[in-house]
Amino acid sequence: MTAYQSFIHSWPTRLSLSWAVVACLGACSVIPTSLDMAPWGLYKPEVVQGNFVSREQRQALKLGMARVQVKDILGTPLVASLFHADRWDYVFTIRRQGVAPQSFKLTVQFKGDTLSQIEGDELPSENEFVERLVGNKKISAPPLLQASEEELKKFPPAKTTGQAPALLQPPLPISYPPLEPAAR
Repeated sequence: MTAYQSFIHSWPTRLSLSWAVVACLGACSVIPTSLDMAPWGLYKPEVVQGNFVSREQRQALKLGMARVQVKDILGTPLVASLFHADRWDYVFTIRRQGVAPQSFKLTVQFKGDTLSQIEGDELPSENEFVERLVGNKKISAPPLLQASEEELKKFPPAKTTGQAPALLQPPLPISYPPLEPAAR
């Protein structure tokens, strides 16, 4: 029997090889089967595409509005085709770890320069959208940013000197150096 054969046939070697095989196969069962399961805290980037249009923005649209007014309310459309110049599509999708993927679509159509048709999904309000993004976490109410007259009297009045505030930066130079080196 050669040294290799005696090494392979010894019981400590067979035992350690079998433990190695069991450990390797056992590691395969720990890999998550769902993309939402991340037991080791794996980082998944948030994927946001398009521009979010809220219910409030949708309600601000009125038939007969000019394109410029629609663009002021909704922003630049995600899809504005050269072949369909009278149709703008606003599509928004977001995939965030721990929250169900969300997708919304709004299409506006024009006749000439005026808004003629609005169609799309049921859009959430801005508050509903934020609640969907947070998932099961509780959001605390924002602090009240108002002060009564009595509370304002507690602070000393602002000092006014009657002079213009001093410039924090020196004035700009009158001339600048040439951009190209002088010819030799």
